[in-house]
Amino acid sequence: MKVEERLSQKKKAVDRELELILPEEDSPLFQAMRYAVLSGGKRFRPLLALSSGECFGVSQDVLLPFACALELIHNYSLIHDDLPSMDNDDFRRGKPSCHKAFGEDIALLAGAALLTLAFEVLVRAPVSANLQPQKEQLIIEIGHLAGVRGMIGGQLMDITLSPEELTEETMHELILKKTGALIVASVKTGGLLGKAGNSEFKAIVQYGRNIGLAFQIRDDILDSEGEERREKNLSPNYVSLFGNEVSEQRLKSFVGIARSALEETSLESEELHYLASKLLEWP
Repeated sequence: MKVEERLSQKKKAVDRELELILPEEDSPLFQAMRYAVLSGGKRFRPLLALSSGECFGVSQDVLLPFACALELIHNYSLIHDDLPSMDNDDFRRGKPSCHKAFGEDIALLAGAALLTLAFEVLVRAPVSANLQPQKEQLIIEIGHLAGVRGMIGGQLMDITLSPEELTEETMHELILKKTGALIVASVKTGGLLGKAGNSEFKAIVQYGRNIGLAFQIRDDILDSEGEERREKNLSPNYVSLFGNEVSEQRLKSFVGIARSALEETSLESEELHYLASKLLEWP
């Protein structure tokens, strides 16, 4: 089976599981949660979690709750990012953003509810007794990387740093927290549950960090080409700071480093290589 087909099957499995985690209810809160999570999305983080776990021999059934919890956290962050007090975006995935569809009050609660639900899913995730220590460590890692030292810390940097403060170093720190932290959490999922050795674990984390940088730079390149960004007074992104040519060079470099990290440690994963290479393609 081709790599695209295997990833498509994994995405369908994630979508099915998310439907079970978020059943239909009359409550506007549940409707907003379902609207945010089930309205599309590439499921990039769950795919990283499933693919990294596969490299270390972890079954999809074990990985799936963790992969879905990461997607719930990701979508909570998108709801809050879109709010007028943050990025002030009216659309997400071609549809009105959650606060536009349900109001700011419901959107705030939906984001908070998805975050707390994610940790309920993590705690309830069934693992064998010999994996219980790894599960506990993984929950700690996800909480850390999603929190003030990780994703939320990156969001704070995004709304408080002035353009004059955004050097290359601070921009990379911002990306590694706001975007990269949850991507690193995704690949750590496979490494921890697969009891990866030290060198393999370092390699998968290096892969994740560089994929996080590449992912955000690619998004910034695409944003800089969009009419909406040119019309809005948005905070500087990678392209506005370093230019399109440098941004494209850095994107290629980070993808190359990510793939090399796998190769140098002999981690065989056609899917992880594929997900990295897709960042070099344009829609």
